Amino acid sequence: MTKIAAQMFTVRDLTKDAAGFAKTLAAIAEIGYPAVQLSAVGAMNGDRPEVDAAGARRLLDDNGLTCIATHRPWERLRDHLEEEIDFHRTLGCDFTAIGGVPGDLRKTGRADDYRRFIAEATPVLARLKQAGIRFGYHNHAYEFAPADQPRKTLYDLFVEEADPELWLLELDVYWCQHAGVNAERLFERSRGRVPVVHVKDKEVVEGEPIIGAIGEGTFDWEHILPAGNAAGVEWWTVEQDRCRRDPIDCLRSSYAFLTGMGLAGRT
Repeated sequence: MTKIAAQMFTVRDLTKDAAGFAKTLAAIAEIGYPAVQLSAVGAMNGDRPEVDAAGARRLLDDNGLTCIATHRPWERLRDHLEEEIDFHRTLGCDFTAIGGVPGDLRKTGRADDYRRFIAEATPVLARLKQAGIRFGYHNHAYEFAPADQPRKTLYDLFVEEADPELWLLELDVYWCQHAGVNAERLFERSRGRVPVVHVKDKEVVEGEPIIGAIGEGTFDWEHILPAGNAAGVEWWTVEQDRCRRDPIDCLRSSYAFLTGMGLAGRT
């Protein structure tokens, strides 16, 4: 059964040191989440992190949690690949993603630049696969801008031209819908390539759209969730970029809604 994970980016302000990281993992486990994605954990950042991969693994194990994914800087994967492989093996994690295209690619928005990145990155991803680590590309809204040719977007290049065995798609449902793209259609086009998906909702407050906890906004989850499950989603990962209230409470609310929709939490 498809399960629910918590993206630690949601609680990044609570994990700046080891004590906060440990306390936050305990709170996430208490809610019922069986797993997390490690991203933006301040206690793990820097050349001499307060919590290294082995320390993070101990904290996860102590709380009965699994690391099902990470977000890593592309430069780390490109320039320190074997260290990154060891990092993920220590965590017991077989999936990593980048949070968008590196460098100035976002600014150029040119299809040829994206194609060049895909070609240059492919050997790195092949080595990751050889090591048993899958790779995913996480979208925002800008990838759905038109590419150089009519009726094609930059995201289409990842779907249609990148090697589907190496380039998985860490689809962020919020950002594709925010760009006016139907998430259900994207799931249909990406069948078998979306093991980890990011979810949050869109509220309307004082006439303006904002990110909200799942089930507290306007998204049609009764159709989005089945479409993702049919496409092979393994983990629906709750990632709330901004919270109008305590982020742990937002994670609790999203968990309650998703389990009420039939997704599996801790068993």
